[in-house]
Amino acid sequence: MHEMGIVLHLAKTLDELAEEQHITKIGSVTLQVGEVSGIMTELFTDAWNYFKVRHPVLTESELILETLPAVTYCQNCGKTYETVKYGKICPHCGSPETYLLSGNECIIKQIEAETEDGTESEETVTIE
Repeated sequence: MHEMGIVLHLAKTLDELAEEQHITKIGSVTLQVGEVSGIMTELFTDAWNYFKVRHPVLTESELILETLPAVTYCQNCGKTYETVKYGKICPHCGSPETYLLSGNECIIKQIEAETEDGTESEETVTIE
């Protein structure tokens, strides 16, 4: 279950961001998860709820998950198509010469937070 490892990395990243930006409380974290990333969203949410109480800045935070569609590119005909629906074989020309363009990412899209001076802010961060 790699969801726990991803949540641990996410929590560490958010702790570091909170320290750098003088954030005292994170209200919500919007995470974009690729359709073929292999992340099981129910397990991810369970892991988030388990670990967030161990990080004071995250204790009351909400996790919002958005699914990014998987898109594959065909090198033969130059067209793109839905990966999940058609798999590796291009539905336009039948070529197996394809590769995934998007859909396996995990990106922090937005963070809603409060800073030490009491102001609310929104951050956009990409983690790798």
